[in-house]
Amino acid sequence: MNFCWCTLHVGDMEASLRFYEDIIGLKLTKRFSPTGGMEIAFLGEGGTQVELICNQKDLQKKSCDGISLGFETDSLDETRDSIERNGFKVHSGPFQPNPHTRFMFVLDPDGYTIQFMENF
Repeated sequence: MNFCWCTLHVGDMEASLRFYEDIIGLKLTKRFSPTGGMEIAFLGEGGTQVELICNQKDLQKKSCDGISLGFETDSLDETRDSIERNGFKVHSGPFQPNPHTRFMFVLDPDGYTIQFMENF
């Protein structure tokens, strides 16, 4: 069995796409509108993808509690600089729990927790 995707319900598809493409570097692989007012996008290649669903008919606040996505980066410092250049802030961190790992957390446009981790 393979883990195919993680679904996030978003309020603004364009803002979310900018975050996941420009900040995280995921490639948009599929985008479509199955019914009026709903739009779906898949991002990521060669493994687990992030699925974004924006339903303009159901814009009630979705709970982000307990949901966290983690991404490995080659340089936590460069990632932090890119995040700040794009108008986002580090939510917490960086933390270094051992001599070989550092990580920090950022909130995406909808408040989902995104973890960036550097192994060295």
